[in-house]
Amino acid sequence: MSSRRSRSRQSGSSRSITDDQINDLVSKLQQLLPEIRHRQSDKVSASKVLQETCNYIRNLHREVDDLSERLSELLATSDTAQAAIIRSLLMQ
Repeated sequence: MSSRRSRSRQSGSSRSITDDQINDLVSKLQQLLPEIRHRQSDKVSASKVLQETCNYIRNLHREVDDLSERLSELLATSDTAQAAIIRSLLMQ
């Protein structure tokens, strides 16, 4: 028996996720993705949803990095009073 099959059987003895649960999770994930949400009437494969999810997360990370950099620049160039106001707003 291959190691893949033995692992599959071993994990089968523990609580496993059903196809319906996977489909439900993929559907929920699809609702969160702006690129796919609008194509809701079309059938989108699970692999496409997962691929779009990865792309979306990468884009969000880039956005956060860009915003952090812009904020750092703003704080560095602002006068002390403006920087204090910005910091107090961020702490809320």
